Amino acid sequence: MPYLQLDVNEHYAAQTKRQLAAQMSETYARMMSVDIRRISVAIRELGEGGVWRIAEAGQEPVPVAVMMLDIRQGRSPELRMEVAKALCAHCIEILGLREDRLNVEFTQHSGDEMYHPALGGYSPEWTADER
Repeated sequence: MPYLQLDVNEHYAAQTKRQLAAQMSETYARMMSVDIRRISVAIRELGEGGVWRIAEAGQEPVPVAVMMLDIRQGRSPELRMEVAKALCAHCIEILGLREDRLNVEFTQHSGDEMYHPALGGYSPEWTADER
């Protein structure tokens, strides 16, 4: 944890996905004050027709992308919105996703729900500069 997951309908080159993962990790670590080594990014290429949403009532579903952010609890709604906007901007810039067809959802977890064997076990609730 944090786990940043993006579900998309398209397929992208590995280098493009690597670039997006790096940008998302750097932005998230800076804005949320977390150790960048704890962040995992998944770009799930579900293929054509993999993710849909009805954008206008009475219309047919359209292909969309969804970002799920499993994060440590306690972040303010304002901070979560700023992080969502920043991560969406990376997806728009790097993958060419449409802003009006990108959703972000948060799932919040306590530190004892995030285990990292290589980093000493559970995630700390807050970093030193957040207290």
